[in-house]
Amino acid sequence: MAVVRTRFAPSPTGFLHLGGARTALFAWAYARHHSGQFILRVEDTDVERSTPAAVQAILDAMAWLGLDYDEGPYYQMQRMQRYRSVLDDMLERGLAYRCYMTPQELDALRAEQMARGEKPRYDGRWRPENLRPGQKRPAGVAPVFRFKNPTSGSVAWDDQVKGRIEISNAELDDLVIVRADGTPTYNFGVVVDDLDMRITHVIRGDDHVNNTPRQINLIRALGGELPMYAHVPTVLGDDGHKLSKRHGAVSVMHYADAGFLPEAMINFLARLGWGHGDDEVFTREQLVAWFDIEHINPAPARFDGDKLRWVNHEHLKRMPADALGAALAPFLEREAADLATGPPPAAVADLLRERASTLVEMAASARYFYHEEPVAEALKAQHLNDQNRAALQDLYRELVTVSWQREAIAAAIKSAAARHGLKPPQVMMPLRVLVAGTPTTPAIDAVLALLGRDRTRARLAAGLGP
Repeated sequence: MAVVRTRFAPSPTGFLHLGGARTALFAWAYARHHSGQFILRVEDTDVERSTPAAVQAILDAMAWLGLDYDEGPYYQMQRMQRYRSVLDDMLERGLAYRCYMTPQELDALRAEQMARGEKPRYDGRWRPENLRPGQKRPAGVAPVFRFKNPTSGSVAWDDQVKGRIEISNAELDDLVIVRADGTPTYNFGVVVDDLDMRITHVIRGDDHVNNTPRQINLIRALGGELPMYAHVPTVLGDDGHKLSKRHGAVSVMHYADAGFLPEAMINFLARLGWGHGDDEVFTREQLVAWFDIEHINPAPARFDGDKLRWVNHEHLKRMPADALGAALAPFLEREAADLATGPPPAAVADLLRERASTLVEMAASARYFYHEEPVAEALKAQHLNDQNRAALQDLYRELVTVSWQREAIAAAIKSAAARHGLKPPQVMMPLRVLVAGTPTTPAIDAVLALLGRDRTRARLAAGLGP
């Protein structure tokens, strides 16, 4: 069997969104599963809309997701000489021809066809065999170059996701393959690139199904071997409509900034239309081991923001503490935390991982480890009273000598409560408020153990007052 070679070929006219990222993931995972090669190709021939910033956004998103490529990035604008060479060969062999039909003439033709209820299409008037005697090139018109599409028979392929698809050649007109300015059109550039790069499997969105018969005819005309095609379904919003910014059609890097783990995003994207039994949470390595095209669902997948948060939470819970701490650190710094003055991020992350869905949430809930902020008077009044104040003052004194370990701190809290006829929670809740500024924290003995003796006692003293 030939070495599997897949590609991801985005156009740099905007950011990489979830739908594009999922396509890249499927192509990457298929290549990795088969110990093949994954190629990144940037289709930048739309000069007016392609920007260096968009190219960088694609590269950044691929790097964040960990979708490493074996070749590339290739840029189509750097391959113009190659496209011209193929065009010249096609012209010489009678596979392509110059068309001098102006855009205005083409618009008029389409209007007439639609008025008659016909499908708008180029009528082949500049095809060599259709030229009228004495037909001359119009002055001042730069030609486009069209492919001589077969006029009979059909194009068929066994799509790996959608099954057998067959299109009559009578439905296809002579495709423009090179524009008047010399730039290749999408379908021509793709075919030349896929042949040159020896692509064996084209995994892409099903919005390209209509392009496939044209590309197959071009490949056959050029004497190339057809790749396998797998057209993956669209990603819809949770309401069944096309994915929009409201649903999540924003840059992949938006999710990086929002505190999602790349491992979780890989997991979530894979489950958008593909599955391995009942497995919901899995690693990148498991995805590579399991991935196949056969289990891609041909029905559109639906984006579910709540599911993404759940998957991210599951990965936060499973991540090794050191790695999670390293991931959390930049988000703590975004909260203006001085990491040198507080506990190690790994210890904080290990304590808070059960309570946060994202790294942004985790960093926000960790502020009290790094910031000295006054407790809201209303919150203090709600939780501090004469009865528990005495117990807390007693605890404050005891914390001078207690061994600063979680178990010893817990025992001191229980002891202070018992001496004042209180249950431990009656002391723990005001203790949370005075030390952390919030009634919702993980186990308070674990919080104090991380916070440190000096900070704990200083905050208790400030909260209890004279």
